[in-house]
This record gives sequence, C-alpha cells and structure tokens, in this order.
Amino acid sequence: MAMFEDLRFAPAAAHGAVRLFPLPNLVLFPQVVQPLHVFEPRYRELVEEALASDGLIAMGLLQPGWERDYEGRPQVWPVVCVGQILSHHRLPDGRFNLLLQGAYRAAIRRELPAATPFRQVEVDRLDDYYPTSGKAARPALQKRLADLARKLSPERSPVRKELDELLSNQISLGALCDVFAFSLSLPLSLKQRLLSEWNVDRRAQMLIERLTAQLEEQPPQGPNFPPPFSLN
Repeated sequence: MAMFEDLRFAPAAAHGAVRLFPLPNLVLFPQVVQPLHVFEPRYRELVEEALASDGLIAMGLLQPGWERDYEGRPQVWPVVCVGQILSHHRLPDGRFNLLLQGAYRAAIRRELPAATPFRQVEVDRLDDYYPTSGKAARPALQKRLADLARKLSPERSPVRKELDELLSNQISLGALCDVFAFSLSLPLSLKQRLLSEWNVDRRAQMLIERLTAQLEEQPPQGPNFPPPFSLN
C-alpha cells in the first residue's frame, strides 16, 4: 500500500506567481480534494518545486484545440483553481501520487516567460462575492439547491447519507455550490463557467437551472448519482 506523506505549508498567498498544471478533463474547485497521478517529466519537476516551497499548483482547463500544441503552451481558460498539496507519495521511478485540495479561484493576469519546463502564471485571487441585494433571497437559494440534490439521489443510499451529512453542516452557499459543481456529472464547459462565476448568487442560480432541467429530463436511475462528495 502506498503511504502518503502529509504536508503543512504556510497559508496560500492571494496574488503572485503560481505553477500551472493544465489538463483537458479536470476542473478543480475550492474546498474539494482531488487525487492526481503525475507522470510527465515537466510536471514531476513542477511537483518537486511545489513541495520545496509553498505547495501551490494552479489547475487550469485547456481550451478546445489543445491537442495541436500540447507539448507547448496551449490556451487555458482564464480562471483557474489554485490548490495546495495535502499529501504526496513519491514512487520509485519519480512519478507522484498527490492529494490536492482546492484553495481559491484565481484569474490569470499573465503567463510568465518560459524559465522552467512547466508553465507559470501570475494570478489574482477571486474570493466569493455575496451581493448585498441578494441577502434576503439567499436562504431560499440554498434550500432549493439542497432539495434538488436530494431529489436526484436515491433514499437510503450511501450517497444520500453523505449528502445529508454535508447539508447538516454549517456550509456556506458558495462552498455548497462548489462541492456540487465538482462532484456532479456536469459538462466540463459548465464546470468551467461555474468556476469562473465568483458571484455566489449567480453561481447558485446556474446550478439550480441545470439540476432542475436534469430532474425534468430523467428521474434518478441508480445508486451512483450523484457521486460521492469530497469536502475537506
């Protein structure tokens, strides 16, 4: 069994340079934990540097057409999720298994000139924004989102139990949206839109519209929807 080494870093910085790990099939969100297997030499070096410093990695989604320039600098969507390495296991051949926890949204200000095999970007942190005008309606948004998630999960299933435990905690609407956006089976394009939306009320409304449509189109069919949630 692989043994992971737990790590402790200083709190993540809000601005500045961060290492970029672009992928074509993953959108990371704040709060959630994502396992990663790192095998490409340039990204092994990225992990080595992160472990030796602040533990931060910006996960970005590659834009369509990335296949033509994967070894170079294909376009990445301009909002990323900066994650922090929770633990790692270094394999004998130099590959890594990581647990990466989403720390915060960030907007890419610019990409830095190539100085390492991996890419680096300057970012500005995007904290959740709660408009004053939406305060009165926000509890109803949170209840509607929770009700939809319950309707889409079978009763007395392990997933329903995890969902009820999640909803019983004092979780913010922004964090609830992020957990659902990460865990539910949604198109990558929608996940990226949800990551890019720092206005929490609009993010919640986008999810509600999607889940409402999903509920109308197809009632729950099995024990695996939604998949298990990962909130740390």
